[in-house]
Amino acid sequence: MDRALLVGLNIGDKDFDSSMEELKNLAEACEFEVVSILTQNLAHPIAATYIGRGKVEEICDIEVKQEIDCCIFEDTLSPVQLKNLQKNIKARILDRTGLILEIFSKRARTREAKLQVESAKLQYMMPRLIGMWEAIGRQGGSSGSSSNRGIGETQLELDRRWIQKRNAELRRELEAIEHDRDIQRRKRSDKELPLVALVGYTNAGKSTIMNRLLAMSNREEEKQVFEKDMLFATLDTSVRRIETVSKKDFLLSDTVGFLDKLPHALIKAFRSTLDEIKYADLLLEVVDVSDERHTEQMRVTDETIRELGAETIPRIYVMNKCDKLEDNVDSSQGKTGQKFTVKETADRIYIAAGVGQGIDELVDLIQRRLYGGNKTAEFMIDYAHGAVAGELSEKATVLEREYRPEGLYIKAEVSDYIRTKYKEMII
Repeated sequence: MDRALLVGLNIGDKDFDSSMEELKNLAEACEFEVVSILTQNLAHPIAATYIGRGKVEEICDIEVKQEIDCCIFEDTLSPVQLKNLQKNIKARILDRTGLILEIFSKRARTREAKLQVESAKLQYMMPRLIGMWEAIGRQGGSSGSSSNRGIGETQLELDRRWIQKRNAELRRELEAIEHDRDIQRRKRSDKELPLVALVGYTNAGKSTIMNRLLAMSNREEEKQVFEKDMLFATLDTSVRRIETVSKKDFLLSDTVGFLDKLPHALIKAFRSTLDEIKYADLLLEVVDVSDERHTEQMRVTDETIRELGAETIPRIYVMNKCDKLEDNVDSSQGKTGQKFTVKETADRIYIAAGVGQGIDELVDLIQRRLYGGNKTAEFMIDYAHGAVAGELSEKATVLEREYRPEGLYIKAEVSDYIRTKYKEMII
């Protein structure tokens, strides 16, 4: 495991300590061993090196004494800052954006996710190519002709052309995947099942909630999604059908988690995946209430949802991990890990998905929000139209069923869509 030194610059940010703690978690998620942390207080970053010259020398000293393999900076470094730091620091240098890209690169599983991460990495690399060939001569002569250019400059130009060409290829491949995704959306829409999207800060418990709901609906094991207590455990969007006893089924979508200072290139690259949120009928914003920064994390989530154009979609705030709260007003014991009373208000619910508390209540709340407009209707279905009875059994809550000489009588709670579709059969 590579040994890492974390470097942070505090320019008066009240959340600086929390931001450094998050950087540490990101480094560990990228399988670095954090052996030292170095911080500096300044009014603003140094244009040339981000931190002061004295701190650069201190990094060089720590690098040797503690055998540092990688130096990770809390903020995004400009190409000039990166180039100047590389002149003094022998260890590999990563900034926050580069670190997040490393994590995404390691976690990507599907072809779409891999292409999206590669696209983001190339956009990040493009302005930082200069300096990569610093050890090689830039100019072989003074005439300025292409024949006299040094090997470093030639390689730089080749790299730029290759990145531009590869980016064009990635755009074409991702557009083809997006076309297939649109077809899948239309097929799901034809089934008229409402779509619920899980959104929220990374590691808030979205995948855990999805798996709990799948287990509740007795879905086979292969339908379970990957879950782990780590940042960005899930990168791929997964859509699963949640089946309920009351037949008020819905589709549930799990998306990549959000993060403060999430690189714009990543948001842009994952835009087609995150666009799944825009097509949802209901958003479940999952919040880790045991995290002291959860209010700030909700702000970041709200900003990202607004940027995606999904701010008008109805939302339920799922306040998760309540069992980890030491002073929980909803707890019957008042101690960490003890059972608590699940609490529900108009737009939020307090649960602990990790230990399975509040899942039934969450499903009830989702159904009320999705199917609250359902009304009771009575149908007389000719025996020649058996498919209609099958659709009502699948998409409605059947209250009564009776075989009569004139046809099949069904009394059920149905949506406006079903009432309109089969209005000629309503009695």
